[in-house]
Amino acid sequence: MDHEYVGVSPLGAADGKGAGSNAVILCCECGVAIQPNPANMCVTCLRNHVDITENIPKQAVLHFCRNCERYLQPPNEWIQAALESRELLAICLKKLKGLKEVKLVDAGFIWTEQHSKRIKVKLTVHGEIIGGTMLQQVFVVEFTVQNQMCNDCHRTEAKDFWRCLVQVRQRAENKKTFYYLEQLILKHKAHENTLGIKPEHGGLDFFYANDNHARRMVDFLLTMVPGKVTTSKRLISHDIHSNNYNYKYNWSVEIAPVSKDSAVCLSKKLRHQLGNLSPLVLVNRVSSSIHLIDPLTAQIAELTSQVYFRAPFEAVCNPKQLVEYVVMDIDVIMEKDRKTYPGQGQVSFKHALCDIWVVRASELGINDNPIHTRSHLGHLLKVGDSVMGYNTGEANINDLEFDKLSSDEIPDVILVRKHYDRQTRLSQRVWKIKHLAAEATDERSKYDYHEFLDDLEENEDIRGQVNIYRDTNKTIPIEVQAAGGDVPQITLEEMLEDMTLECADDEMGEEGGADDTEPQL
Repeated sequence: MDHEYVGVSPLGAADGKGAGSNAVILCCECGVAIQPNPANMCVTCLRNHVDITENIPKQAVLHFCRNCERYLQPPNEWIQAALESRELLAICLKKLKGLKEVKLVDAGFIWTEQHSKRIKVKLTVHGEIIGGTMLQQVFVVEFTVQNQMCNDCHRTEAKDFWRCLVQVRQRAENKKTFYYLEQLILKHKAHENTLGIKPEHGGLDFFYANDNHARRMVDFLLTMVPGKVTTSKRLISHDIHSNNYNYKYNWSVEIAPVSKDSAVCLSKKLRHQLGNLSPLVLVNRVSSSIHLIDPLTAQIAELTSQVYFRAPFEAVCNPKQLVEYVVMDIDVIMEKDRKTYPGQGQVSFKHALCDIWVVRASELGINDNPIHTRSHLGHLLKVGDSVMGYNTGEANINDLEFDKLSSDEIPDVILVRKHYDRQTRLSQRVWKIKHLAAEATDERSKYDYHEFLDDLEENEDIRGQVNIYRDTNKTIPIEVQAAGGDVPQITLEEMLEDMTLECADDEMGEEGGADDTEPQL
């Protein structure tokens, strides 16, 4: 340890401040002639008799959580701190109890090897000793880092321990809205505070240790998609002496049971509120609200979550009921030829209204009587194209509002989207998306999932809200690139590089190679 004394010269000479004479005295311990000082001791005797750091521990323990990389600050607070940072220095100083008896002048880290589990701090302190003499002393405190799992990580490892549960459900035949919500959660990292994610029938369960994190998740869900929430709580334990209650909270979020390309039947009152739409309309997009489009007039409307759940409705036709048709003739209706009326809502400028004649693909060459209808897909279709639509004339629909419609209000066919060859799309799909849970294996879920991937390729607005990663395991064959034609694709500029951590074999011949599997969330 280094010692410095104010008022005492190491050679026994006068300090020069206020010294008016050359008188000397003898040290009370060893008898050496020194200049008078309040302690009446020489430097050597002071060094042997006085230690102002005797009440400060020279060794201490720091508790470190390896999972979340946080340090424990007593009594129960865990703080994120990097090595040799100000935050870590503050934690170290608070572990030393005797610092209140002296004045801290300087503190800093001494370099140690990163994996040594040792942290050394060099301290400089001032302290008053016998007779008012000020002593400055420099010493080193060594901290030993011990691993201890924090409460949050302990709950995470337990997997079954939780205080709050958020249940997300969509009770619908088509799950495309749910897949879209899953990608929004991944993009915005809304699931980072969860203890666990468990797939259930019709949705996912998110487990939390803190109700604030659960409420934040519920607010995020209701902001991104139309839904309603119901809450409940269950008493686990009760301390009658301190009047403390231990509850488990449950939030159930129900997503609107409609998805993109679903056909819905609106009530008469709702049609008037939305600008006199046709009774049968298509769901163009589901985001924070439900976007509808009238296939007979290309009129669009937006339905908020509050309005929808005030008078909810379900899809009368789902994408699984789509039938393939072939375009025999098409006549685009110019904007000047469209009929307008007072109170009409907004008309979409992205779509072109047209008169179209189609024949069912299975009856091509057999049935010479094409079906006439109107469609909003005039900007995409041409003669000879395949188009998917709902055969409402022969469909078995059970809906109260649909039963009230007359036959004149029900079109024979509602065209939904242009059809592309499935094998060509799959061969050109060199990208992938991530998932919160394991992919479903049943046929219906696989169909809905591939429909969602098709929507990502066709709709740029939806694609902008999703993280799309390049699949390095796939390459497009040259003959497929030439035959791709007008099939919608996602460009490389829109894809992200997926980060994979690989561990190659070292030169000593240890077994084990790189893990090329997709990282699990």
